Amino acid sequence: MALRPEDLPRDPAALIEIVLSYAGKIESLEETIATLKTLIFGVRSERAAVICAEQLALDLGNEKTAAPPPANDDDPASPTAKTKRRKARRNIGALPAHLPRCEQVIEPSSTLCPCCDGQMHRIGEEASEALDRAPAVVRVLRTVRPKYACRACEGPVVQAPAPARVVEGGMATTALIAHLGAAKYAWQSTLYRQAQILAGFGVSIDRQTLSRWMKSAASIAKGLYDLQLKTMHGFGRLFCDETPMKVLDPGRGRTRICQFWAHATDDRPWKGPAPPAVAYVFASGRGKKELRGQLVGFAGVLQVDGYAAYASLAGEAATSGRIKLAYCLVHARRNFVKVHKTTNSPFAREVIERIAAVYEIEARIRGRDAEERRAVRQTETKPLMEALKARLEAVKDGISRQSTLIKAIDYMLERWAGLTAFLDDGRLEPDTNTVERSIRPIAIGKKNSLFSGDEGGGETWAILSSLLNTAKLNGLDPETYLADILERMVSGATKNNQLNELLAWNWKAARESQGRAAA
Repeated sequence: MALRPEDLPRDPAALIEIVLSYAGKIESLEETIATLKTLIFGVRSERAAVICAEQLALDLGNEKTAAPPPANDDDPASPTAKTKRRKARRNIGALPAHLPRCEQVIEPSSTLCPCCDGQMHRIGEEASEALDRAPAVVRVLRTVRPKYACRACEGPVVQAPAPARVVEGGMATTALIAHLGAAKYAWQSTLYRQAQILAGFGVSIDRQTLSRWMKSAASIAKGLYDLQLKTMHGFGRLFCDETPMKVLDPGRGRTRICQFWAHATDDRPWKGPAPPAVAYVFASGRGKKELRGQLVGFAGVLQVDGYAAYASLAGEAATSGRIKLAYCLVHARRNFVKVHKTTNSPFAREVIERIAAVYEIEARIRGRDAEERRAVRQTETKPLMEALKARLEAVKDGISRQSTLIKAIDYMLERWAGLTAFLDDGRLEPDTNTVERSIRPIAIGKKNSLFSGDEGGGETWAILSSLLNTAKLNGLDPETYLADILERMVSGATKNNQLNELLAWNWKAARESQGRAAA
């Protein structure tokens, strides 16, 4: 309802309070409008977002004016504007040596001398290499098992046993199922598209059949998936995040919202024992109950965003002291980025600059051991964070409670202990970028697929995506890895008590050891 002059108070203090209240509401509405415009028309990455006012205009005349570098939301180890840009990695003139070579020799149309018609002799050659690809071949594998019997007696007939398959009696080999699984869950190609690709080879297979094949593969691999999740929880430092997933709701004619939770580990920044790995957990909800069930056997530091379920779980009597939270500095920074983009607030810009200085230090100590990282953080980063906290507290009292800036400040101060946990522990990261990068394949896959067919499909998605994307994180070809582990488990070559050998990082180490032994 609009204010009328006769409704306004005559007390100047009351008028000031009304003006500040409306100013805060206007600022909040402006931020909402700017956010909607960004979602519709703007860039999707904060790395490309306009952060500082000087970046709004192209100034070619003043070389001394340079915008301060923003903190990197995608990779804290990336160099800032103050460091020299690294050259792009390109295979110019040096194609990978491990690839097979197929040689073609192109002879001249004639080897007779144009002057005397004598036979010319080869005196040298010029060679060049180019990356090539042999077209995929869909073939029928015909398995013949001869039968043998003795003519001299009535002994038993001897015949080799039929090789085990993922789908017993089915038309698909383990290699084909691994190819389809890797295409969908590692490279986000839908089963609908893969059915079309197979149709191009003259093979007509409906999507329901492909889905059953994926379910069979996930059923076989579930033991390995459970072992991987349990192994990851044993390291005591875990990243966690979640993303919604639409699932068909039979009988209601629509979808309902379930969740994919992502658990990730990666100790490479400080050369620790935990390998790069991700395990997705499909759940019907996003509440504390689902999270509690996933973390039953976990004790240690959980690196998360500001979602309330994490704090609620950590505060429970059952988990008190067992789970400690470390919050994400990038999420805190993101709030100030939104404020600056909307209001061009000088203080928001100041906070962004201060956090950028923290990430400059992080980029320098990445790859060092945990104790050295902790020492540098105590000496250099801790004073920066303490100064930032003092500035937040000093500015907070003079801002309207309706302001979007006060919300960004409150978010950071309320979680300050978790946001600065990395200062006292060199094994921790200042953010959750590790798990956010790992959850992107799920986000892309659900965008391509639109929804999961049912909860069983969500479980299949979680199992195969966990194994395949962990293989990718360890530098493996996901299709080769999946085909080998399925073959080993189906054939019985690897027993249930030997599944540890099939974890991606152990599988890779064994392959590398075999390669060195053969060399």
